[in-house]
Amino acid sequence: MSNNHLIIMAGGVGRRFWPMSTPEMPKQFVDVLGVGKSLLQLTVERFSGVIPRENVWIVTSKNYKDIVTTQLDGIPEEQILLEPCMRNTAPCIAYVTYKIRKKYPNANLVFSPADHIVLEIEKFKRVIMESLAFTSFSDNIVTLGINPTRPETGYGYIKGGMEVGPKIRKVEAFKEKPGYDLAKKYVAEECYFWNAGIFVWNVSTIISEFEKHVPELARKFAALDPVYYSSDEQAVIDNEFATCESISIDYAVMEKSERVFVYPEDFGWSDLGTWGSLYTRLEQDNHGNAIVGENVKLVDCKNCVVYVPGMKRVVMQGLNDYIVAVNNNLLLVCKKEKEQEIKEWQS
Repeated sequence: MSNNHLIIMAGGVGRRFWPMSTPEMPKQFVDVLGVGKSLLQLTVERFSGVIPRENVWIVTSKNYKDIVTTQLDGIPEEQILLEPCMRNTAPCIAYVTYKIRKKYPNANLVFSPADHIVLEIEKFKRVIMESLAFTSFSDNIVTLGINPTRPETGYGYIKGGMEVGPKIRKVEAFKEKPGYDLAKKYVAEECYFWNAGIFVWNVSTIISEFEKHVPELARKFAALDPVYYSSDEQAVIDNEFATCESISIDYAVMEKSERVFVYPEDFGWSDLGTWGSLYTRLEQDNHGNAIVGENVKLVDCKNCVVYVPGMKRVVMQGLNDYIVAVNNNLLLVCKKEKEQEIKEWQS
């Protein structure tokens, strides 16, 4: 276990979760579920017993350094990596991987977003440990898949092929977010899984894949080896990171690699990309309302999601299928069916 490292990607701005999520305090730093812990804190916590606390790394925006250090105790400063600008997940993953290699050339790595939730923690830990066992001493890559429970059009899908061990399958194809009819077909065929965006591999494997599929990116971060862990690191990263192509790890590596396997499971996962996804994961009352807040009173309301944290008092009457969210001096009242437009209303 001492050779296992967790990298948490915590740089997003979460525009679809406005006003709970704002550029100043994105959703990964917010107590979304009303449990007294942010999504980032819950992410670190669910890996307890699998990844030592001292082997946790955070990649985030320079703007969020103080938030991260406030919310997480015991993470060495050199393991909080600060991106000067957004360049998607491939440059983020390359930066932290090459830095880890300098001190821990045999490390086994788990990459996880900071803003997902997992409800069945013990099952999740089992999946991570079995995936690490599969990748630690081989050139295999594992991406976690989620058994679909509905024809979801907001997720990418992974087509799994032949099983190579208990649960683990060779990946045949990655699929873009489908339309509803195609999503129904995927669910019916039982070999398609939601792409959770959680990856497991060892350092040498992913660097080999970077060198093969995105050699320019590989050369860039390999050339920075002399400055990792030095006083010059941040200044050099500030200059070099902006010159990287903005590209996801899926496009850069996963869809091109022949080494990728999927571990499909259902452990109560959601990427919390929308208010609708939060609604499905919150406890609901007899009228289908999901509430975060201690002083919310609903009268003749059905199928609403209400987010009013703290002691603010709210009374709602006669609303069906609405989102109501309060954050400081911001108020959102929106039909659930219109939530895809929320990110357009923030100016």
